[in-house]
Amino acid sequence: MLYEILQKLHESSLIGEASAHCDIPCGIYDPGPALIAAVSVVRLMDIMTEKEASSADPVALANFYARCTLRKEEEAEKVKQEIRVIWGDYFKPPLLEKHPEVHGLVHSIMQKASACKQDVHRKDAEALVELVNRFAEIFWFTKSVSIARHPCPYPPNLELVYPVLS
Repeated sequence: MLYEILQKLHESSLIGEASAHCDIPCGIYDPGPALIAAVSVVRLMDIMTEKEASSADPVALANFYARCTLRKEEEAEKVKQEIRVIWGDYFKPPLLEKHPEVHGLVHSIMQKASACKQDVHRKDAEALVELVNRFAEIFWFTKSVSIARHPCPYPPNLELVYPVLS
């Protein structure tokens, strides 16, 4: 029924046709949110392992771990979403020809983010950050923007790729 109503509105020219060729306006891509999400995965794992098991009653402890796990999984999924959009919408064939490692790199990011959702191995989360750093390096290279690596100014103080903006 809804389809029929919308179809009639469309036919009456009350609703115009819209089209787009990508998820967001062209040129507005940035791997920064993926990097922040990847670092958040590491931080959440750290918070979970730092929690003293005897410091809370069992229900409060279960609640704490459930909340941290939920956030960790959301951040790992955010990494996947951010990278998937840039890979699918920004990296067109000419860029992929110049940077053939992107497909394999994106696949590795997807797998490592899934591993981070499945468990709490910090080495997996650190590897995820490094994979996203590599993706950011390639991305900024395609934009002819210089990069620098610096420790992020918050825990876990891991080294991240930043664009050098002047």
